[in-house]
Amino acid sequence: MTVMRNITVLSGGVGGARFLEGLLHGIAAGTLPGIDPDAEVTVVANTADDLWAHGLKVCPDLDTVMYTLGGGIDLERGWGHADETWSVMEELRAYGVEPTWFNLGDRDVATHLVRTQMLDAGYPLSEVTHALCRRWLYPRYGAGVRLLPMTDDRVETHVAIADPDAPSGRRVVHFQEYWVRLRAAVPAELLVFVGLEDSTPAPGVVDAITGADLVILPPSNPVVSVGTILGVPGVRDAVSSTRARVVGISPIIGGHHVRGMAEQMLTSIGVEVSAAGVGLHYGARSSGGVLDGWLVDADDTEAVARLAEAGLPAIAVPLWMSDRDATAAMAAAAIGLVADGEPAP
Repeated sequence: MTVMRNITVLSGGVGGARFLEGLLHGIAAGTLPGIDPDAEVTVVANTADDLWAHGLKVCPDLDTVMYTLGGGIDLERGWGHADETWSVMEELRAYGVEPTWFNLGDRDVATHLVRTQMLDAGYPLSEVTHALCRRWLYPRYGAGVRLLPMTDDRVETHVAIADPDAPSGRRVVHFQEYWVRLRAAVPAELLVFVGLEDSTPAPGVVDAITGADLVILPPSNPVVSVGTILGVPGVRDAVSSTRARVVGISPIIGGHHVRGMAEQMLTSIGVEVSAAGVGLHYGARSSGGVLDGWLVDADDTEAVARLAEAGLPAIAVPLWMSDRDATAAMAAAAIGLVADGEPAP
């Protein structure tokens, strides 16, 4: 079995961060087949969820990964700082300053202040992220883990929803308003990825993919997380052509997402909401897609044959990330699925 030393993960927020915890746990415990115990992990994080709030640049997925791996995440909420207080938001609400629906904790505000000041000083987001990681990641992992934004350019996901009072019958809201304020409770009629087509990969992103031994698409949202990373011009081509083996893990179990709004997003682009549907959406590299293998949950065993017919090797294993050991076992299964095969040309 080929020893793999460089792993790249294309990650969204909570689901990707929890998977990364298990992956790193498995590397440290030596339970992942073919993975060097000193393997380096590069995380390419989605930044199309980013927004400006109260004059601050907020990067939810970058921060969720950074806080989670750095040991500072609020485990109950799955986002933001542990032991958070909310004095700043209470004062902003007292002043009637919008958005009142998007909560920024006091500790979290410090991160956004540093990021915004550095961006205003001319530093690109990738360098700002590196600076923030000096507090969170490097004390724990040294050079063993890198966190990169998918792009230094401003990219934002907007969602069109029905509005009978609007002249067109619909209005467009920022993705965070759709998710946080509206709780994804109304149908998403159209997704608009502002700036995505004109963006370029952040420094190191393409090299991290083409120079990897293994690329993993974790159980993050396939449309507005992994999908937007792949939508940065040059990234999908890098995944399609990399010498690495590429494996993905279904975010859909038994026809439903585990967390988030993958069902709504998949429906908005006409993709079947199922483990097989998402695997076929990504596609096999042997037929122009991006995957060499795909994991589905044990409840979706019937999808394996359907995926195999489409040229995408798949296995069914438990995919609930109940703890780090369970998640590490999931990562081991994903690696084992593709470790002995050759990547698609």
